Amino acid sequence: MKAGDASTRTECGRGPALGVPPLARGKKNARRWKAWILFYDESGISQRPSIRRTWSPRGETPVLIHSFNWKKLLVCLAVGFRWDGRCYQVWFRTFPGSCNRHRVLAYLETLARHVGGRRVILIWDQLPAHKSTLVRDYLDAQRHWLRVEWLPGYAPELNPAEPLWGNIKGRELANRCSEDLAEAAAALRRGIRRVRRSHTLAWAFLRYSGLSF
Repeated sequence: MKAGDASTRTECGRGPALGVPPLARGKKNARRWKAWILFYDESGISQRPSIRRTWSPRGETPVLIHSFNWKKLLVCLAVGFRWDGRCYQVWFRTFPGSCNRHRVLAYLETLARHVGGRRVILIWDQLPAHKSTLVRDYLDAQRHWLRVEWLPGYAPELNPAEPLWGNIKGRELANRCSEDLAEAAAALRRGIRRVRRSHTLAWAFLRYSGLSF
């Protein structure tokens, strides 16, 4: 996948976790509407390494050599759980640069194609780009399949996408000095594939957020 490409559909991850307002309301609505609950978040990756502890011979301090390249990729991602808690999926897309309302809108349009007509309750934070007129107008026009619930302010711990980012940055992106953004993006894709194929990780991220079905 090149920067800007959309992820392909994936099979559901299997497993059996939402009890904080307004998330509890979103859970009840999802069951009544038979909708997927999607937790959305953005993050960024670059050629600069995500520094983590590592092993090395005694007395030899590990050294990371990387270029101070300030270019980065925006990663828009949603981890979704079916209304009955029986399976999950992960959808993501990358963009060059930083987050803005146009890239958020582009992600939502891509998501609309990949959810295949399923109903969706989107849970995300109150980033200004999410509340922009451009994005709100789009959301208003999609109410037949897409509804929005807002996370409380300054509560990233309620979003299962946050530990997902930490997991990938602690594995595939940890201490990686990428030659270019394409190499960093390839490592990101490997991490997301690993999460998609796991039968336990997405549910662990949900439990870590204190939420449950």
